[in-house]
Amino acid sequence: MSPSANLPETRETLEAIAAADQSQTIAELRKTLTSETTPLPIRFRALFSLKHVACNSKGADSEAAIEAIAAGFASPSALLKHELAYCLGQTANLVAVPYLRNVLTDLQEDPMCRHEAAEALGALGDASQLDILREYRDREGEDICIVETCEIAIDRLEWENSEQRKLEKLRKSDFTSVDPAPPMEESQRTVPELEKTLMDSSLPLFLRYRAMFALRDLASPPDLPTAVPAVLALAKGLADSSALFRHEIAFVFGQLSHPASIPALTEALSNTEEASMVRHEAAEALGSLGDEEGVEATLLKFLHDKEKVVRESVIVALDMAEFESSGQTEYALIPEAAKAAA
Repeated sequence: MSPSANLPETRETLEAIAAADQSQTIAELRKTLTSETTPLPIRFRALFSLKHVACNSKGADSEAAIEAIAAGFASPSALLKHELAYCLGQTANLVAVPYLRNVLTDLQEDPMCRHEAAEALGALGDASQLDILREYRDREGEDICIVETCEIAIDRLEWENSEQRKLEKLRKSDFTSVDPAPPMEESQRTVPELEKTLMDSSLPLFLRYRAMFALRDLASPPDLPTAVPAVLALAKGLADSSALFRHEIAFVFGQLSHPASIPALTEALSNTEEASMVRHEAAEALGSLGDEEGVEATLLKFLHDKEKVVRESVIVALDMAEFESSGQTEYALIPEAAKAAA
């Protein structure tokens, strides 16, 4: 028999071993993610590892990673659960839909988690979710951040499935995230024009978000001549009347990790009258700037904040700050670390 006759069997064996290793990795990461005795930063790293598997695998492995992420919804931590929902929305996999619908429809769940579930349903791009999003946008007595999130998600889904989208020329972004709204077209990309749209509260939030993400793209890379003006324009959005809008500005600052955003983020975190969803996002954004002078000291001031979600965000942010200064390339767990932490 020719030696080459053994190659298919060898390849199949190697693939089977790889599949078994992947299954074990997912199981270990799931155990870490769902362990209430494991430090929160380690659980976040496990989550981001599972997100990576869910986004970069196919079939059973992707589904298993999504199921593992969803298992974390049993946690009492609103911070963790809101991050779970965000990660599910980034997977581009409709297997995540039932889990997200369950969170959105649970009126006992923290509004921050429900908001993130609604946003994630929009991010998945499935037009069949329009009905549930319209239901909660229009529900009497609904939390305003849920109403606004559903409104944006509806507009995003309608845009994504429209003829207008096919005609628009969008600049390729440096960021791979699936955002609540696409950036404005390239022809509408000067900082003053975008700032005007960003701050016009008479416009639909979806359009203002489009300006927000266009400004983000004009601030990356950080040495662009438009970077600092774009960051300063975005910072003005932290004075908006919508807590949802302000929290998204802080999220964008976390993506950018631009030092020019530090004063605005510090002010938002330091304002104890600010909505907790904004302060938590400001804390995590500062964590992404942890190698900048004074940031760690600022975060430490709020390690014992009265708001649990802020305290937990500071814990995660300090871990992120340590990561930023360590030279590591990926804020996630490798399988060996997950096994050791479990």
